[in-house]
Amino acid sequence: MHEQREICLKPIPFTDLTSTKRRPVLIISNSNYYNRTEDILVMAITSNLSDRENSILLKEDDIETGNLKKESTIRVDKIYSVNQNSIIKSFGKIFNS
Repeated sequence: MHEQREICLKPIPFTDLTSTKRRPVLIISNSNYYNRTEDILVMAITSNLSDRENSILLKEDDIETGNLKKESTIRVDKIYSVNQNSIIKSFGKIFNS
């Protein structure tokens, strides 16, 4: 069972749906949500810092557990509903602020 604020690795489909690439995501749904459904809500995370609009900077200081290899941004404009079973692994959790 994954938790809100976890940073996980998830296969994300390309827009043309021909293939997927493993990408980090932040779980934003809480346990009440995913206890009722097989899905969870996530936001995309990218290490591309050039596009700062609609993004929140994520630094090592923001990580409660695990580690962040590079400063990244949380893309608040990229929200996905995904099946819980599609999460490959969890590798960190951000602080609750």
